[in-house]
Amino acid sequence: MKYDQYGQVYTDSNELCNLLYRNPQLDISRFQVEDSIEYNRSVAELHAELDLLYNYQNEYGITVEEFDRVLQSNWHMPKEYKELDIAAYVLGLCQAEHELQRVGKELLLYQERDLFDLLRYLKYLVDTLRKNNVIWGVGRGSSVASYVLFLLGVHKIDSLYYNLDIEEFLK
Repeated sequence: MKYDQYGQVYTDSNELCNLLYRNPQLDISRFQVEDSIEYNRSVAELHAELDLLYNYQNEYGITVEEFDRVLQSNWHMPKEYKELDIAAYVLGLCQAEHELQRVGKELLLYQERDLFDLLRYLKYLVDTLRKNNVIWGVGRGSSVASYVLFLLGVHKIDSLYYNLDIEEFLK
């Protein structure tokens, strides 16, 4: 497997054949292949009832930064979450002045990095996990330094109690 500058995964026909030898039941229709034209033409000429391969496209005519912005603008969540005033919601979860201070500081950092859509999505994800009785871990890595993520339920580590610096997460 190979990755391009946009983070897309693709393969070539030789690599795909090797994967099929190891796993004949592999669904190859989901792969992007550098050289799918010959395979797809053969399937058409033989009138075979096989899935066609996606041809790998490595040029979008935009920079990696623009590509990233396009992907980040397409969050798959209900409209109510997309329109949620996440700052007001998280501030409303605070019960003391020191919590308000910390959340205010963190929200400014999230806003500077244009991450409010991410926070909205995390709220949607946690609500969905809870609704479906899915269990997730207590927290991993530097994300536990975020009190906002603690309030949203992403992790269970109270960064105020443990005096964790948000700068460890949002560098």
